[in-house]
Amino acid sequence: MAPPAVKSEVGTPPVSVIIPIGPGETGPFRLIETLDLLPPSWEVICALCESRDDIALPLNKRIYTVISVKGRAIQMNTAAQLARGRALWFLHLDSVLTREMIHALEQGLASKSDALHYFRLAFASDGAGPMTLNAKGANLRSAWLGIPFGDQGLCLSATNFRALDGYCEKASYGEDHLLVWRARQMGLKLNGLDAELCTSARKYHQQGWWHLTLLYQWRWIRQALPQYLCLLSGQRKLRARLGK
Repeated sequence: MAPPAVKSEVGTPPVSVIIPIGPGETGPFRLIETLDLLPPSWEVICALCESRDDIALPLNKRIYTVISVKGRAIQMNTAAQLARGRALWFLHLDSVLTREMIHALEQGLASKSDALHYFRLAFASDGAGPMTLNAKGANLRSAWLGIPFGDQGLCLSATNFRALDGYCEKASYGEDHLLVWRARQMGLKLNGLDAELCTSARKYHQQGWWHLTLLYQWRWIRQALPQYLCLLSGQRKLRARLGK
């Protein structure tokens, strides 16, 4: 059975791990299987859109569930509203936790608490096509353009997340992408963590490498252009106010 809904407890967790779970998602749930690696003081919130009794959650962690209206952005925002952690770490269900990731995140939060943190991306061997190219492309995009995506394990302080008004619930896709742009437009620094996050590539096997790769490239470029123009406009206005 699923654990009870989020409730108040004494003490503030350093990190709230938020895991959105979509309708009809089926296992194996790779992330759930590795939750035992988390520090005992951290909390986990599974953001559901329907009641589930097929997810075996560890009993030795502070793990809760919250049910909201369907939609990844809505589910994550609902969980974030109830989260008590000083930082919010958003992870996809098909990601895999490692001790190296947790250590890198702890170091990042300690040294750059106000940054938006993300990991280098890697894909598991369950996909199709040259997935190493996709991973390299994502990592170059993050390092050179400052645009990591949600599958790179975005983490930021709860204060900053709320100042950004959370995820855009009106977006039909790319709510994580839009959050990163809004963070940059507000002057939030990005911090690439020194660890790799491995995620499943089974969608590429199911839908085809060419189809999904081209679709994702088209979507992010289409969504990024107006956000980039907004960023430039904000920079020009700032320079004007400073008399530069």
